[in-house]
Amino acid sequence: VVASSFPTAFLARELGLSLLGIDQVARLDLYADGADEVTPARDLLKGRGFDLVKEKILARASDRFVVFVDASKLVERLGSRFPIPVEVLPFAVHTVHRHLEALGGRAVVRRNADAVVITAQGNLVLDTVFDPGVEVVALDERLRSLPGVAEHGIFRGLASLVLVAKDGTVTER
Repeated sequence: VVASSFPTAFLARELGLSLLGIDQVARLDLYADGADEVTPARDLLKGRGFDLVKEKILARASDRFVVFVDASKLVERLGSRFPIPVEVLPFAVHTVHRHLEALGGRAVVRRNADAVVITAQGNLVLDTVFDPGVEVVALDERLRSLPGVAEHGIFRGLASLVLVAKDGTVTER
């Protein structure tokens, strides 16, 4: 298996699973993970757990990406319940912040109780709220093109299958 985060790798080792690094494989048969939001088109918002770069690499490297959520994660548009996380190189945070504002976003540097949050790649996260009228496809493309952005939380067109749990049953989306 390939773990998407340090906590997942730790748990996999505790369970006796054999681990490989993402740099040791060209592709994955299956990648399974959760999401913060899911649209009817199976577009995802991810990033509450900070590892956007690795998670998107794993999603794109997999033959199948299966997502597990409960019904509370279903939304009509991404960014409905959570800000869109934008992982930024530390030296570019002010420049990217200015670009996000020009795109209509209101961004704040993610913090925990004690300090600024640093991702597994050593980057910062700008949690960004966009107006409801912002079109996700265009936003995805604009965020990818900004210098200093390592990755962002819009996972468009990557999920092969979304399994939704509600009231003791699981449905496919």
